[in-house]
Parts: sequence; C-alpha cells; structure tokens
Amino acid sequence: MLSYRHSFHAGNHADVLKHVVQSLIIESFKVKEKPFLYLDTHSGAGRYQLSGAHAERTGEYQEGIARIWQRDDIPEALSAYIEVVKALNPHGSLRYYPGSPLIARRLLREHDELNLSELHSSDYPLLRTEFSRDKRARVLREDGFQQLKSKLPPRSRRGFVLIDPSYELKSDYQNVVKGIQEGYKRFATGTYALWYPVVLRQQIKRLVKDLEATGIRNILQIELGVRPDSDQRGMTASGMIVINPPWKLAQQMKAVLPWLHQVLVPEGTGHVSVKWVVPE
Repeated sequence: MLSYRHSFHAGNHADVLKHVVQSLIIESFKVKEKPFLYLDTHSGAGRYQLSGAHAERTGEYQEGIARIWQRDDIPEALSAYIEVVKALNPHGSLRYYPGSPLIARRLLREHDELNLSELHSSDYPLLRTEFSRDKRARVLREDGFQQLKSKLPPRSRRGFVLIDPSYELKSDYQNVVKGIQEGYKRFATGTYALWYPVVLRQQIKRLVKDLEATGIRNILQIELGVRPDSDQRGMTASGMIVINPPWKLAQQMKAVLPWLHQVLVPEGTGHVSVKWVVPE
C-alpha cells in the first residue's frame, strides 16, 4: 500500500516552499525561551542523496533547491533554511537534501522535543538511524494521523505540527481534515501546517471547503504554482495551509514568494498566493 518514496522528489519546488514555511514557523517559536514540541506526522527518510538513482531519475531538485542555495541575493527570510542545506553540503557541491525532520533537528534547541512518525518499511529504518543519537527525538513506526490523538497536547503546551502525507491514497484528503480536527480538539493553541499538492484544482477547493466547515479559525493558505492548473497528469503547484500561523508569517511569505517564483520559474508561468481562508 505504501509505495510513495520522497527520494524521487526531494529538493523540488514543493519542498522549497514547504521547508521555507517550516523554518519560519520554527524560528518564530524560538523567540520565546519556553520549550516546544515539533511533531512530524509523515517524516520520510530524513535526508536524501541527490546523486542517488531516485533523485537523478527525475532531476526535480535541479528546478528547485539547485536554483537557490548558492545565490548571493537570498532574502533574509530564507536564511535559516538555506543554512541547513549548506551545513549538509559543506564542500560546496549539492549532494544531500534535508527532509523536514533534519531541518527541525538543526533549528530546534536542546530543550525542545521532536516526535517523528514514518510507516514506510524502507524509510523508517533510515529515519531511526539518522536520529539514533538525538535524545530530543522519538522516532516511531506508527500512523502519523494517530499521533494527533496520542501526542497532543504536549507537556509544554507549545507545539508545531507538520502534516505532509503522500496523497497516494485519495482518502488522505479526508484524513488530513479529520486529523487536524482531532489535534485541534486536544490542542487548540498549537500551530498546524498542512502541505498539499495541486494535481487537480477541484481536490484542493474541496479540501479548503472541508477545513472551513470544521469551524476552526485563523487559517492561512500559501501557494506557489510553477505551471497553470491543468487536468493533465502531474503537479502544477503546491501549498501550505497553516492554522494559528505566527503573526509575521503572512507578511514574510508575501515578501518572499515573488522572489522564489522568479528564481524557481524563470519562464514566469504559474502563480503565487497568500490569503486567509478563515481570519482570526
């Protein structure tokens, strides 16, 4: 059932958007000294070898992180994210890309916690090995959606939840809404960031309507498109839906998205968008 491997897509334009948003949220949490929990429901392998067979077969990173990481005009809002990429590639060639767990590990402080879940039989051992010496981290081979029930609220009463399923099952579109409802019931003050792919626009419109119907407020939608919407096969855009976003996030993304779009999509197709689905 679990056939999706993120190693084919690591470092693409969708990863760049997701990890810019993730790093900005983490940095905002660090403004306060009090610890917080980072909960990642679909963690993947942790790191990805861009010279490996999977990444080389698609080459998606060439139109993603490869276009950005060594530029000399990188906006300040991207600095934490780019520093993680550079730390993983200290010799100046782009060999590895960090998944969301490694970005969190690098940016979190000693007194913060990580809770990571992965079900894939190949990716889970890689993730467990990656974090075997990190005392802050719990790595579980469990359904990530169940973590939204069992691990919330955190002891610190501060938490950031990243929800990033593969969407290889159509039911994932419903499961993310149910999962957010379950988490929000237990931890209404947490920040929840949901990544989504735009393959069929109608699926995303339905997802947004379903989230609106939950009655949850303070929902921000951020989107980066690289091609016009299409009913043909393939992802044309991706986005992040953030519940209880840090107060600066909308402003930060409005400032940085045009630059990202210009660099990632030099031909100028696609779009950028930052809008409130439900205001506070």
